[in-house]
Amino acid sequence: MNGRTWKGVWSVVDPTRFELAAATSLFMGLCAAAAAGPLHVGWAALTVVGILAMDAAKNASGEIFDFDSGDDLFVAPEDRSPFSGGKRVLVDGVLSRGEVWGIAGVGYALAAICGAAIVLFREPRVLWLGVLGMALAFFYHAPPLKLSYRGFGELAVGLCYGPLISCGAYLVQRGEVPWRIVVAMLPTMIAMTSCVFVQEFPDFKADRQAGKRTLVVRLGRARAARLYAAMVATGTLAFLALPILGAPTGAMLGVLGFIPGIAAARRLLAEHEVVARMIDAQRWAILSFVLAAVGTGLGLLLL
Repeated sequence: MNGRTWKGVWSVVDPTRFELAAATSLFMGLCAAAAAGPLHVGWAALTVVGILAMDAAKNASGEIFDFDSGDDLFVAPEDRSPFSGGKRVLVDGVLSRGEVWGIAGVGYALAAICGAAIVLFREPRVLWLGVLGMALAFFYHAPPLKLSYRGFGELAVGLCYGPLISCGAYLVQRGEVPWRIVVAMLPTMIAMTSCVFVQEFPDFKADRQAGKRTLVVRLGRARAARLYAAMVATGTLAFLALPILGAPTGAMLGVLGFIPGIAAARRLLAEHEVVARMIDAQRWAILSFVLAAVGTGLGLLLL
């Protein structure tokens, strides 16, 4: 592959955003598992490869469906952001349609192979988590469900990158997932849902024109900014309530993630119409999830 093609592949994989989110969720799950016993490194590595492959595949297939809907084409230059607006590899002609489908096919196939190996030789019950995860990944953009076009995309991403990936990693290691561990990871679902919610603000006009009914499109930017602030407050309270709900006290360390979330909320409440002023809020929202998940994992492991 030439340099232009490699650049396109890198853009589709998108390690600065959702690969980072997937890796962080895996870290949280493996930390929780390590607190309960030694890790099986080989199975952990296979889990990581499978999840990251599925994540890259989801990005690739989503790029095609968003291009076909016109969504990526409708993003005006002044509304572009490093964290939203699609990967633009088809819009800018960096990759061909066949190449993007190739990335998606390889990613989904590699994820399926890793998952099948785990199901057959390690933990059969992870099959249902894997099937659900792959379905949510593909149908996040793809018809007939088109979750992101119908206002369910935020919840789907929060579910996947919050408890689904982390609990799956725990299950592979320990053969079970105690309810207290599930509860400990639920606040990160709020953190991830609010994170992807912020990434939708710059795409408001393009999404509305393409008929992509995200929550930001349904609410409008002003009300959506207030909802994000409410999400941050809810996530903070959820972390503080973990011991009451039976989760290990150490998981409360994840509350530190909502510090940058507060900064993001303040920026959006004040500057929700100018995309250039939203970029910091997008960055802080990503940091909020990463710190929430890392804090939860380290708290479970060390405290």
